[in-house]
Amino acid sequence: MHGFGGSARNFRAQARLLQETHRVVLFDARGHARSEAPSDPAEYEPISFVEDAARVLQQSRAGAAVVGGLSMGAGVALRLALLDPEVVRALVLVSFPPEGDRTPSSWALRFADAIEARGLEVAGNEFVWGGERFDSEASRFIRQGFLEHRPAALVAILRRVIATQPSIAELREALATLSIPVLVVVGSLDERSLEPSRELVSVLPKGRLVEVPESGHIVNLDKPKLFNEILTSFLREIEV
Repeated sequence: MHGFGGSARNFRAQARLLQETHRVVLFDARGHARSEAPSDPAEYEPISFVEDAARVLQQSRAGAAVVGGLSMGAGVALRLALLDPEVVRALVLVSFPPEGDRTPSSWALRFADAIEARGLEVAGNEFVWGGERFDSEASRFIRQGFLEHRPAALVAILRRVIATQPSIAELREALATLSIPVLVVVGSLDERSLEPSRELVSVLPKGRLVEVPESGHIVNLDKPKLFNEILTSFLREIEV
């Protein structure tokens, strides 16, 4: 499952890699790309994304699956495993999201306000792809992806999902009961996800952390060869 502002296309390289040996299911989250974007903000509560993922699994008739996600998608994947562990055989959590922030200085809430006030193009350049965080090609790719989503949906997701992401401390008791294998992958340059990823692994009974050198937030696109090696190695181990 892709992250906020992404789409199923973000994992096409991994789907091509695994298609001869595995059944791979990709989908656009609600409010993103080709999926529906409800007009009611209440339709973007975190549980709605979890229920969507469960429905995709059910419709694919996959049975218990290895469920993976990046950033927001990783948060959804973990919630699914905690809510319905029988449908999740193992987890791959990439660039796990940091604790949400609902204060006036919150990045998510300020971004949401900016989209409403100035439009997605201007707000996105200010909060996401502008400045010196990315080279020109990466900025172009990120901008193109964001602009195919409905601005109102992104606003609702920022306020109801990104800004409310629970901390690892809040999840600690539930995480201690999760007995499935969990691979946690994070880029060494990803300042927002590095600490949550380390903390997450420290409380998971079968968690393993891999820090990808010289990589940022979107690890599978930043370091695709190394990411694919890490992913396929994990799949081989849990399938023995």
